[in-house]
Amino acid sequence: MAAVNKTAHSFSRPRLEALLSQRFFYAPSFEIYGGVAGLYDYGPSGSSLQANIISEWRKHFIVEESMLELDTTILTPSPVFEASGHVARFADWMVKDTKTGDILRADHLVKNVLAQRLADDEELRTGAGKPVDAAAAKKKKKDKTPPKVQLEPAVAKEYNNILAQLDNYSGPELGELCRKYNIRNPDTDNEVGEPAQFNLMFTTSIGPTGKFPGYLRPETAQGHFLNFNRLLEFNNGRVPFASAQIGRSFRNEISPRAGLLRVREFTMAEIEHYVDPEDKRHARFKEVRDVSLALLDRHVQVGGSTLVTTMTVGEAVDKGVIANETLGYFMVRIYQFLLKIGVDAARLRFRQHMANEMAHYATDCWDAEIQNSYGWTECVGCADRAAYDLTVHSQKTGQQLVVREYLKEPIVTEKEVVEFNKKLVGKSFKQDAGALTTHVDSLGQPELLKLKEELSKGSVKIETPDGKSFDLTPDYLTIERKTFKQSTREYTPNVIEPSFGLGRILYCLLEHNYWSREQDIGRGVLSLPAVVAPTKVLIVPLSSKEEFDPLVAEISAKLRRAGVFSRVDDSNTSIGKRYARNDELGTPYGITIDFASVQRRTVTLRERDTMDQRIASIEEVIATVTDLVEGTIGWPEACNRLPAYDGVQAVD
Repeated sequence: MAAVNKTAHSFSRPRLEALLSQRFFYAPSFEIYGGVAGLYDYGPSGSSLQANIISEWRKHFIVEESMLELDTTILTPSPVFEASGHVARFADWMVKDTKTGDILRADHLVKNVLAQRLADDEELRTGAGKPVDAAAAKKKKKDKTPPKVQLEPAVAKEYNNILAQLDNYSGPELGELCRKYNIRNPDTDNEVGEPAQFNLMFTTSIGPTGKFPGYLRPETAQGHFLNFNRLLEFNNGRVPFASAQIGRSFRNEISPRAGLLRVREFTMAEIEHYVDPEDKRHARFKEVRDVSLALLDRHVQVGGSTLVTTMTVGEAVDKGVIANETLGYFMVRIYQFLLKIGVDAARLRFRQHMANEMAHYATDCWDAEIQNSYGWTECVGCADRAAYDLTVHSQKTGQQLVVREYLKEPIVTEKEVVEFNKKLVGKSFKQDAGALTTHVDSLGQPELLKLKEELSKGSVKIETPDGKSFDLTPDYLTIERKTFKQSTREYTPNVIEPSFGLGRILYCLLEHNYWSREQDIGRGVLSLPAVVAPTKVLIVPLSSKEEFDPLVAEISAKLRRAGVFSRVDDSNTSIGKRYARNDELGTPYGITIDFASVQRRTVTLRERDTMDQRIASIEEVIATVTDLVEGTIGWPEACNRLPAYDGVQAVD
């Protein structure tokens, strides 16, 4: 089996983007009208790739974890997001170019400018570039690119410290950074104004009157929470359980750039795992506790570092680095899923949110970040939302969103209970009677015991929080100790939420699996795993003669029956060019039909990365390629099954 050198040529984003455009993985929406930033259309290969990622996500999470799948509406009435806090707090900080009025996202501006200065500094220190005279650069009025400057070590350290904890800065603090470090719009070299908040939700109205405001959802989560009671009933009233949903979401990004990594319409896959707040253990945690993850916790970031620590998830939970078993369990399952579909483990880390960047609903959150040519990108969030969402929706609507758990052993308690002589209290205190009873009912057990003792001695004077005084005797109220038997426990469950941005994952997957042939940099290859590859098998007849048609139809039908998606390339192009074209599409296997195939019913099987070829009967090749696609064997096992092809088939 031939060795493959995938690192002979350094990664080139322009080459990858040219391939993706030429092979129509995706393209800007409304392109012939000039396009709209942050909106993309997926072509045949991109659509198939995304569908295969979603299919594997369903198997990995919904099927394996017995989740309840939902499909809720995109259009959402305003009161829902008012209650959830999105109307008030779902916002990013933006700054405006003081001359052109261009809008930029404040944290991205700081990040990009400081990162470029550090890159320029590194280039100058390694001798790859040379300093530019600032005075001479100013004379080139048309050139807005800032001159490369070698930084003082202390300044470079400051920049790195800022970047390590960038997500922890508030809007005013970002403005202060812009002023302190002279951060300008890199496109115009103009100063920017003070940061202002911009709500990211798209507004709309429901119905013809325009009086019923609504939003396009920025996440699928609220649809889960509003259906909680139905889900709980479907699950026979038992917790823990999880609901899952895959669907479109919308965010009106301030300045969408970086292709699929920052868009305004995207596909999300979200899980809401409901758990007892007093018991966040997970039944399957022991299966994953020895899996090691690369962790970047909040304390390291606040200290100005991005150094990751690799530890097992069991150790991380035991030490309190990860808050609980359920959160840790899902972090491992996220890690396993990303590796399964082809993400490079060496470029994957989990970063904990710092206090200031934590979403308004979260108590702890870790992002699965994937490194790519743009830097580290958050692709999956895994948050402990506590009981926030169910609580606020319950308060807003008056509907109880709780679990009622029947106790095996009833809990017997004794407590002091107040009983008022309502007729006498009303007659004596008139309009103040309500204030009196409310105050006494709010007293805790120690206060009631004290009041009971004082009443036993005669009269007692009490004062309400609003300053009103009441003289009470046993005629007005009695306090007695009573026994209570509790056979049910009622609580609002907490929610652990893994949230996947599928477009970001798809793009990172493409970057991680793109390379060029050692002998020809122009021959790009996408080494997509078979499980997500848009096409699994390419069928290549050497000739367009009619005698080939029955074999092409037979092989296609057998692959279909085996559940293996295939395509036929019977174009007039050479077989080498046909395979090269499909290497760019990520097709892992190819079946070649030649004249010997017609006579002997033998075909060759080609593997994409190595270009290695094997020969066997049609039946043996189809059985082998089916096992390869299903993942039950790898290419080395296939080579043990099938003899090598020497490039010649005997023909009578």
